[in-house]
Formats: sequence, C-alpha cells, structure tokens
Amino acid sequence: MKIRFGYVSTAISLWEASPSRTITFTRYQQLSKKEQSAKLLELTAENIKSTRRMLLYNIAHEIELYRLSSSIVPLATHPEVMWDFVTPFQKEWQELGDIIRGNHLRVSFHPNQFTLFTSPKDKITDNAVIDMEYHYRMLEAMGAEENSALNIHIGGAYGDKVETIQRFHQNLKKLPAPIKEVMTLENDDKTYNADETLLACEKESIRFVFDYHHHMANLGELLLPEILSRTVATWEKTSLPPKIHVSSPKSEKAFRSHADFVDVEFLMPLIGALKELKVDVDFMIEAKKKDMAMLQLIADISKIRGVKRISGGTVEIK
Repeated sequence: MKIRFGYVSTAISLWEASPSRTITFTRYQQLSKKEQSAKLLELTAENIKSTRRMLLYNIAHEIELYRLSSSIVPLATHPEVMWDFVTPFQKEWQELGDIIRGNHLRVSFHPNQFTLFTSPKDKITDNAVIDMEYHYRMLEAMGAEENSALNIHIGGAYGDKVETIQRFHQNLKKLPAPIKEVMTLENDDKTYNADETLLACEKESIRFVFDYHHHMANLGELLLPEILSRTVATWEKTSLPPKIHVSSPKSEKAFRSHADFVDVEFLMPLIGALKELKVDVDFMIEAKKKDMAMLQLIADISKIRGVKRISGGTVEIK
C-alpha cells in the first residue's frame, strides 16, 4: 500500500507566501469605491501568486496533495460585496489549473465551521450554500473541479441529534448537484463521531474523510477496521484514494488541540489497520507546522521497518 502526504494552505518554509491576505469589512467601508476595487484586486492577485508559489514548491518536493486556502479571495461571500473575482483573473486561475492538472496534484478546500447544513435558521443554510458556491467557483475557474473536494463537518447538534440529522439531510437538498458531487464530510472531535458521519455519508452517497485525531477524541462504537473499510467504500465511485486527516494531540490535557508536529507513535494503530486493509490512501497533515510537520512525518514513517520512501511525498508499506 502507498500513502501520499499533503499539508494545509501555507508552506511556512517559504518567505512571505501567505495565500490568505485579507481586509476587514470595516476597513473596506472606509475606502472610496475606486480604492475598494483596487484593494480587492491587489489582495487577490497576491494570494493567487502565493498559491502558485505553493504549488510549485509542492511539485519540487514531489508533494501531490494540497489543501488550498479558503481565503484566496477577500470578502468574496460578504453580502455587501460579493464581487466578480473570476473575470479579472481568468488567466491566473487557468494557470493554477494547468499546474494542478499537468502535475496530477490533488487539491481541496475546507470551508469554515460556519458552513453547515444543520441549522434551523434558513439564513444559515443559505449562507452555507453561498460559501460552497464560492469555493466551487474557484475550482471551476481553475478547471480543477473534477478531482477535487469541498470538505465540511455536519455541524452542531442543537440539543437533538436525531432531529438535527434529519434537518441536515433536508437542508442539503438546497445544495446544487454539481457541488454536492465534490463534497466530502468529516467526523469532528466533539459532536458527530465517525459512526454518525459515516451513516450520513452513506445515505447521501457522499465521500467520507476520516479524521483519526478527531476519532480518538470522540469515539463511537465502531472499531477502527470497520470504520476504515466503510470509509474506503464511500470512495469506490471515484478514481481517488480515500483521504484521511492526521494530527496528534498537543498534550494529554489539551487532547483536541493540534500539536506543532505529528507523533508517529500516535498514528501506529491507524497505519497498522490500513496495512491490513491493503489500500492506498492520502494523509492530509493538520499540524501547526504545516509543510514542516508533513516532511518530518514522512521522514519518521520512512524509518519504520517495512516502509520505503518512494518519492518526496509518498511512502510504500509492505
């Protein structure tokens, strides 16, 4: 089996490469109309440039997995702004897409925690659709929507998980079909565990992204081998390997918090279960040190007997 590794948003090894430069709406309001437009264009141009740098950095390191920043376009979904961020940057978006497709990179977005479909308030659901549409428009502009993903959590329980899950399935009907097609769901560390999230995925024919750290912080009744087997089944209709999020606790007391790096010993039960399953997977590293943590984890795993590093960002386990 093979494991590919990736990281989230920003390669902190690079100088001044944030892809998430932004402006507050309060500051935006203080500018003239001309200044507002210029600022949005300036920030977006810088963020796209940084994203391009990150993609080239990944290629140089043979990293095939990358989560794009959700904040490439400032104020893209603010109800009083919601500007056309595609037309002025058609060439730049297309260049990003050419790099992604030409180098067989797997990219994704992870909309924020407010993008959920469990709220009893219609406005919250409508805003979730708007946010998903924003992310999908970026994928479309790059021509990268086919093999990408928009990953979210189910959301809050609102005091009644049974009723809320029913509302989730109902609210999800508002999401356009092409966007739902690239959507994935992830278990969380407090509310919906892997068992519950898997059930939702299976009912909606949505791919499941298993977060091992969240699972350890919020155990259900299913054992790890069954979770992984059912996770793989949700990905069978695609040509993509199942994606798994990995991180490790900051401390025993702050168990849910992500550490700077990933403790390979913490991952050994997961790696052992995957080895038994004999399936290729992708690991998205969610540690605070981002690309540095990813490269360190690859090096640490490569030291394990029976593991061979076959590229800068991939290992093979026999």
